[in-house]
Amino acid sequence: MADVAELEQGLSRLEYDDIIREIEQQPRWRHVADKEMDYADGNQLDSDLLRRQQELGIPPAIENLIQPALLSIQGYEANTRTDWRVTPNGERDAQDVAEAINFKLNEAERESKADRACSDAFASQIACGIGWVEVSRESDPFKYPYRCKKIHRNEIHWDMQAQEPDLSDARWLRRTRWMTADRIALAFPEHKDLISAAGKHGGQWWMDETMAMEGGDSTGLENSWNDGRSWTQMENRWYNAETKELCVTELWYRRWERVPVIKAPNGRVIEFDSNNLQHTVAVASGAAKPTMATIAKVYRSYWLGPHKLFDGKTPYKHRHFPYVLFWGFKEDATGIPFGYVRGLKYAQDSLNSGLSKLRWGMSVVRVERTKGAVAMTDEQLRRQVARPDADIVLDEQHMARPGAKFEVIRDYNLTQQHHELLQDSRATFERVSNVTAGFSGRQGTATSGRQEEAQIEQTNQSLGRIMDNFRVARTQIGELLMSMIIEDIGSTPDEVLIEGDAITPDKLVQLNVETRDPATGQVYLNNDIQRIRLKVTLEDVPSTNSYREQQLYALTEAIKPLPQEYLAAAVPFLTQLMDVPFKRDLIEAFRAVREQPSPEQIEEQTQQAIADALAKANTDIKQRELDIKERKADSEIKNLDAKAVQIGVQAAFAAMQAGAQVAQMPMIAPIADEVMKGAGYQRPNPAGVDPNFPTPAEVAAMDIRSPYVQGQGAQAGSEQLGEMGEVQNNTSPQFPPVAQEPPSAMTGIETPNTNDNMPGA
Repeated sequence: MADVAELEQGLSRLEYDDIIREIEQQPRWRHVADKEMDYADGNQLDSDLLRRQQELGIPPAIENLIQPALLSIQGYEANTRTDWRVTPNGERDAQDVAEAINFKLNEAERESKADRACSDAFASQIACGIGWVEVSRESDPFKYPYRCKKIHRNEIHWDMQAQEPDLSDARWLRRTRWMTADRIALAFPEHKDLISAAGKHGGQWWMDETMAMEGGDSTGLENSWNDGRSWTQMENRWYNAETKELCVTELWYRRWERVPVIKAPNGRVIEFDSNNLQHTVAVASGAAKPTMATIAKVYRSYWLGPHKLFDGKTPYKHRHFPYVLFWGFKEDATGIPFGYVRGLKYAQDSLNSGLSKLRWGMSVVRVERTKGAVAMTDEQLRRQVARPDADIVLDEQHMARPGAKFEVIRDYNLTQQHHELLQDSRATFERVSNVTAGFSGRQGTATSGRQEEAQIEQTNQSLGRIMDNFRVARTQIGELLMSMIIEDIGSTPDEVLIEGDAITPDKLVQLNVETRDPATGQVYLNNDIQRIRLKVTLEDVPSTNSYREQQLYALTEAIKPLPQEYLAAAVPFLTQLMDVPFKRDLIEAFRAVREQPSPEQIEEQTQQAIADALAKANTDIKQRELDIKERKADSEIKNLDAKAVQIGVQAAFAAMQAGAQVAQMPMIAPIADEVMKGAGYQRPNPAGVDPNFPTPAEVAAMDIRSPYVQGQGAQAGSEQLGEMGEVQNNTSPQFPPVAQEPPSAMTGIETPNTNDNMPGA
């Protein structure tokens, strides 16, 4: 057995007794709810009215109109069902996380059978006003880790003083389950001795001395023996002597405590944990300031009669009981739930009784006879008259008497009042429930489609309140599932592949990815699901097959008159609305076709390729032409250079010849100058230096009067050679030495330069 001190820290047995007594003092509504569910199921023959009619000999008759009305409302819920949608609650840059959790939540919706559980709870909600769904973890490791299951209303008792629809302010909630002792022992192996003893002897197991005395303290039954002996509740509340089953009580309760809390920068409020390093750092750095607040903490305990089997904190991170309440309608004074059957059962009794009386009236047979007219007893006569093949034997002697009479009277005539009464009883159902014939799929009083749509819309409006309560409860189921999903992921890195559709491609979202801040070097989790506030809402557009078909039809009719290009743009949306078994393959095929070019695009690409090829070929030709022109230009330049050299050589040669002629005949120099001027020659200004011709300095080193005399002294003239010494011999082999000329008579009359030959010189 578990440690006694540990168990005593939780809910005490006195508190448990108080809860049981409070349950006993709650309003008596469950038998009424059971009766209303019988009407919904068609079990209507045990009504008081039909029972009194049966005593009068009127046979019962049933025309169940409650069930079709409820089935129509259930069908409306199924056809307008929407998917859950996870949205970031004011968080920036959290859309990827919301989409990833939304994908996992929709998967949990399918695998945990949440839709089926909600529909089953809805059936009880609209009938008797209350339904329950359990949102918990699956104990079987071979199944999906989460489960949603409808719980019968009589298994659960709750604090009826609570005012919130989600029972967030309820003090306690109790669920009872009848199970065999061996199965209970598997769940609580530390109490197997107690459970086995209770399964054999029931509530009086403690009277067996061998169970308490022989086992001693080792069995752990000593304290349980005292609890069982002092228990004052009736045994049949938790022990069935016929089936040997035990009733295990699962009790969830809240404790209100004063605890320190801190508020994150994003607005999220967290209970301060001194053992959490991040909480301590946030408080020490001033990023968060702890404050005291009164909060409710959830606990659970298990009881077997007066014996507490377990007591501890809730295994879930959320702050709710794992049972979601589906409210129908609720009495203002007492808080008793009720549904549509409360107002329909009286009309159903009236219809059933009217049919019984009608059929009874059609089968009534009256006999008028004198005493002794038949040769059988009165009971035999009644049985024969009621038969369609009656065989009645008359007393011949009696009938021979004067005044003897025997007459059978049958009344097959129905009055108009009978028909009006039945029709009024049937019309009462539409007036009370507001579920019209068109809403139920039957032919009603509408004479046009617009009128029938108006009647259906009226029914939808009358269902607004109860459908709103259903959406609130279903949203809470999504919140509880999301809480368990986030808890299981924790801080572990995870990848979620969000499957795309015909419109959106596949998307890979990474959660809890360790990332280092480049500025500070601090490691943090990117897409941390523990730090992002998320909320669950319901889509505005129903997700049922019938509704998608309606949308598909409406969209198809809308795009029919549009041009072809608009049809191509709408094809992905049409594909998304289709409900076919190979939808995924169709989407992939459509993507492949969409990626392939159309005939027009192929033609355009072909024309573009041809144009590019032509343009490239034309470019190559032009490039070759430019190369040829460039080579031709280079050749022409070289030719011009060669011609220039040739001309220069010729000019130089001619100049040298002219110079030689001028040197030999100085008197022709002025004539040559005039000829050059006449040809257009202009002396450069300033005069340039031609590298191909001797410079004036070089020319000054030569004595033009004696081409054989070069070097120093030539500038002075040959007349001064005598003063400078001996004649300098030329060492060149081409110019042999020349002996010194003797003085001549012409000395003094030679022209030293060509300018002397000019007029006026």
